[in-house]
Amino acid sequence: MATPKDKVLQMRRGAVMRLFESKFQNPTRITVGSATCENAAGAGAVYDAFAELLSKPGAPKVALGRVGCTGRCDLEPVVSVIAQGHIPVKYVKVTPARAEKIVEQHIRGGKIVDEFTMRHVANLPMTGKVVGVCGGMHCRQGQGIREAFLRGVEEQGLKEQVAVTTSACFGLCERGPNAFVYPDGVLYQKLTPEKVAKIVEKHLKGDRPVAECAWGGKRIANRFLPLYGDEAFFGKQLRLTLRNCGVIDPESLDEYVAVEGYDALARVLTEMSPKQVVDAVVKSGLRGRGGGGFPTGTKWQFAASQKADQKYMVCNADEGDPGAFMDRSTIEGDPHTILEGLMIGGYAIGANQGYVYIRAEYPLAIKRLERAIADARAAGLLGRNILGSKFDFDIELRLGAGAFVCGEETALLKSIEGSRGMPRPRPPFPTTAGLWGKPTVINNVETLANVPVVIIDGPEWFASLGTAKSKGTKVFSLAGKVNNTGLVEVPMGTTLREVVYDVGGGIKGGKAFKAVQTGGPAGGCMPAAALDTPVDYDSLAAAGSIMGSGGMIVMDEDTCMVDVARFFLEFTQDESCGKCTPCREGTKRMLEMLERITKGQGQEGDVEKLLRLADTVKKASLCGLGQAAPNPVISTIKHFRDEYDAHIREKKCPAGVCASLVTYSVIPENCTGCTACARKCPVKCIDGAPKKAHVIDQEQCIRCGQCLAACKFDAILRK
Repeated sequence: MATPKDKVLQMRRGAVMRLFESKFQNPTRITVGSATCENAAGAGAVYDAFAELLSKPGAPKVALGRVGCTGRCDLEPVVSVIAQGHIPVKYVKVTPARAEKIVEQHIRGGKIVDEFTMRHVANLPMTGKVVGVCGGMHCRQGQGIREAFLRGVEEQGLKEQVAVTTSACFGLCERGPNAFVYPDGVLYQKLTPEKVAKIVEKHLKGDRPVAECAWGGKRIANRFLPLYGDEAFFGKQLRLTLRNCGVIDPESLDEYVAVEGYDALARVLTEMSPKQVVDAVVKSGLRGRGGGGFPTGTKWQFAASQKADQKYMVCNADEGDPGAFMDRSTIEGDPHTILEGLMIGGYAIGANQGYVYIRAEYPLAIKRLERAIADARAAGLLGRNILGSKFDFDIELRLGAGAFVCGEETALLKSIEGSRGMPRPRPPFPTTAGLWGKPTVINNVETLANVPVVIIDGPEWFASLGTAKSKGTKVFSLAGKVNNTGLVEVPMGTTLREVVYDVGGGIKGGKAFKAVQTGGPAGGCMPAAALDTPVDYDSLAAAGSIMGSGGMIVMDEDTCMVDVARFFLEFTQDESCGKCTPCREGTKRMLEMLERITKGQGQEGDVEKLLRLADTVKKASLCGLGQAAPNPVISTIKHFRDEYDAHIREKKCPAGVCASLVTYSVIPENCTGCTACARKCPVKCIDGAPKKAHVIDQEQCIRCGQCLAACKFDAILRK
C-alpha cells in the first residue's frame, strides 16, 4: 500500500513533468514579481507588456511567469531573466518601455541591458561566476579563505570573469570554512588556502568542479540563493522562511510540490508519531516569531497533553505594525508553506481544524491563500484521510477588521468566535482553554513557515543556526532612511550594524545614522552605540528593545526622536481596545504630554511624569499592547534625553521636524527678490519689493515650508 511519502513523490513527478512541458524546456525564463507592492509599482502592466512582446510572430521561445516578492522593495517591479548556464539577471524598476528593450537587446540580442540591472558587486559578463565565501562566525576564523580566492583569481587572470564576495552563514559550521560558486551551485567545505588554489585553477578557470572538496548534501533552506542576484543584499542572508519567495509561482501547487513542498507533511504522516514531531520542534529551539518569543515546541507540548474532543491550530496573520510587511509578503510569495506548517502542527497536537486569521486589508494574500487551500483540498492534501493516512485536517480563513489589538492571541480568538476583539486575563492560556474553550495553539506566519524546514533539514541543523537561546533566522522588513529597503532574512546573532550597513547598504544620502527601532510600536529606539547588538531575543531585550514581529525602521540625523515617540504612542493609543484603564487612559495622558512637548508647550518635570506614567502602564495593563506601548517613549528618553530637554527648555526641535518649533527666515545676501516665496505663501506673510530682499513676518508665519520649497537660491533658512 502506498504511503503518504510515496504519494507525494508521485505527485512531484507529475508536477515536474507538467512544469517541464510548460516552462523548463525553454532555454530562457522571465519572471515578474507580483506581490502587493510590486503590483502597485506597475508589475501588472509590465507582465502584460512581456506577454504581448513574446507572443508576436517570430518571438524567441521564452517561458513567462509570476513570482512573489524577492524583497527588493526599493527597486520594484523586479524582473528576472534566467537562462541555462548563466548567472540570473535581475532588472529593476521595469516599465513596459524597459520590457521592450529587455526583449530586443537581451532576449533577442544576448546582451544585458546594463542600465536597468540590479546593482551587482561587479559588472560580470553573462557567463561569469561569483564566489560567495561564508561570513558566519565559525568560517571567519578560517585561514584567510576570502583572501586566498582573491589572490588566486588575480593570479589566474580571472578578475574580469569572477567576483569574490562575502555571504551569510550557510549553516554548515561543522564543515567550515565554506564557499559557494554561482551559478554552478557547488558548495565547497572544509576549505584551506591549498584547496582554494585547486578550486580556482580547476573550477573557476577550467570549469571542472572539484568533487572531493564539495559538499554533497542538500537542504531546502537557501537553495535558491543563486537566483536572487545582488550579492551585497542577498548574499548576506540565510533564507528559511523566505526560501521560495521570489522563486516559485505562489498560485501554483505544482511549483510548490516540485521544490519539496508537502514533503515534511508526508514524512511526519509516514515516519513520525505526534510526540516525535513535538520533540523535533522542541529540539530545534524554534521560538515564536510573532513577538513574544515563546518556545514553539513547549507550546505544542502543552496543547498535546490536553485531553479534549476538539483542538485547534490557528495561524496569526494579523500583521498590524507600522512599516511591517513580513507576513503579508511571505503569504503572497509562498502560501502553501503556511498551510503545511499548520497541518504538521495539527497532527502534532491532535487537532483536525485550522484557521488562518488575516486582516481584510490584505486582498492579494487572501486570494492566494484561498487558491492554495482549494488546490490542496482538491489534491487530497486537506480534508479527510490526508494522503491515505488516518489524519483529518481542514483549514478556513477568518478575516479581521484591522484592529491592532487582535494580534494579541486572546483578542484574536474572540474575533474568530465573532465577538469584539478584546483580550482577557490569562491563565487559562489558549493551550488549555482557547477557541470556543478548547485547547488551541496560535503561531504566527513566520513560525509556521519554519516548521517544514525543521522537519526536512532536521532539528539539529536548525538548532546549529543562531545563538544559544535564539535559533534559526529572523525576517525583518527593513524600512526608513536606509539605501536598501525591503524584506531581509538573517541568522539570529547577526548584529544591527550588519543589517543596516551590509544588507541595508547604509544611510541614504550619506547622512549620519541616528537610531534604529525594532519591534514596531512595542519596540525601542536604539542609538549608534547599540549598533553592535546581536539580533536575538535576549540581546535586544537587554538593550531596551524587543524582537517583535520583525519591523526594523532606520532613522537618520534629520529624525526628531520626540516626534517618533509621539507617532508610535499615537498609534498604540488609537489601537487600544479600551478594556483596561491603564492602557486606555494612561496612553492618552502620555500622548497629550508628548503633543504639548512637540508644540513647544512642555514644562519642567514632564519627562519625569512620562516615565512614572510609562511604568504604571507597563505594569498594570491587561495585555501585551498596553504593557509594551510605553517602550518607544522610555527608550527615546533614555538615549535622547537632550532632545526632550531642547524641546522643553529651549523650545527648539534640534532636527527641525516639529512644525511649531521651526522658524523660517530669509537670508538677505542670498535673496534675489524673485518673489517666488511670497507668491507661494498661503497666509501672505512674506513682504518685499521685486529684486529686493524679502522678510518673513514670524507672527503670521504658519511654518508650512512652502517658501523653502519655492526658493531656488538657497535664501530660506529653516531652523
